[in-house]
Amino acid sequence: MVGGAGVESGAGRQRLRCCVRVTAVQVRKAIWGVAMVMCVCSSWAGSTQLAKLTFKKYDAPFTLTWFATTWNCLFFPLYYIGHLCKSPERQTPKQRFRECCRFFGDDGLTAKVFFTKVAPFGLLWILTNYLYLQALRKINSTDVSALFCCNKAFVFLLSWIVLRDRFMGVRIVAAILAIAGIVMLTYADGFHSHSVIGITLVVASASASALYKVLFKLVLGSAKFGEAALFLTIVGGANFIFMSFVPVLLYFTHVEYFTSFADLPWACMCGVAALLLAFNILVNFGIAITYPTLISLGIVLSVPVNAMVDLYTCDIHFNTVRLIAVCIICLGFLMLLLPEDWDQCLIELGTKLRKREQPAEPADGGNSSGLNWTRRARTSMSTFTH
Repeated sequence: MVGGAGVESGAGRQRLRCCVRVTAVQVRKAIWGVAMVMCVCSSWAGSTQLAKLTFKKYDAPFTLTWFATTWNCLFFPLYYIGHLCKSPERQTPKQRFRECCRFFGDDGLTAKVFFTKVAPFGLLWILTNYLYLQALRKINSTDVSALFCCNKAFVFLLSWIVLRDRFMGVRIVAAILAIAGIVMLTYADGFHSHSVIGITLVVASASASALYKVLFKLVLGSAKFGEAALFLTIVGGANFIFMSFVPVLLYFTHVEYFTSFADLPWACMCGVAALLLAFNILVNFGIAITYPTLISLGIVLSVPVNAMVDLYTCDIHFNTVRLIAVCIICLGFLMLLLPEDWDQCLIELGTKLRKREQPAEPADGGNSSGLNWTRRARTSMSTFTH
């Protein structure tokens, strides 16, 4: 008996240590998650506001898009630095590059793979950012950031149609809410041509972003951290090599003209590029240290942050229709964050709660009075406690 008690005590201590360890990991992950939410929100809202400020000094959306996309070349070097700090097997840059290139196939990164699998996504990347910046020139930052949240609804619809993902009624409702919010935001400004063009541009940007994500999963599948970093670095390098003629052409045609390099708002432009780089790093690699839902939550929290800045700078007039539209879009975004088995989780939770509330059935008739007494005592104690 003593030996059995010792074994049970040791097993109990082991279970306790295991629970404490799991709890500590979850707490650490949640703390990292709060920090990630703040960083994602700050970087996305900051890049939006800085881009708006840049256009007041230098109205050049494509040049800013090209400049910010070129900064993607830093992705793989930054990833490799992290690899050297954390990985026990330290590979050379060439070895790591070759290993990540297996993501494109057995032959690695060939010219055919580049023009068929990388270049189209690079164009979608540029198109998404260019349309977003163009929309910022037409309407306020709050509406742009709120409308861009609709891209999650577009991703679900495209995934359902193209990838044959599971049908979820709650996500259909979220998509309907997103569309309703778009219509209400258009109505909030009275269907003026200026606001309609801006809303159309940001909805097109959200659609291009959704198309990028769905096609990436369809064509290339899921990428590991190093593979994603290499892919984005290639996109940045290809943008610098193949798209540099466009800003030059726009300069000579006086579409995006500047008098001298010294007059360019380099601080704002570098700030936008750095914040967008930080945002993409956090979104792509943040899931390694926290929950993906918290990263998405940081995006939707950028909407009230932009609203406060716009309200302070008097760039927006909040009427009832606009507030309802923004809230509807944000609600739809949050509904899209629900896991696929959310309904089963609710059913299981309801079942557990009902089992706790239902009294235990008596084992036999002879002991029914004693069991009833115990049941009454427990009920009175719980009532007293509450």
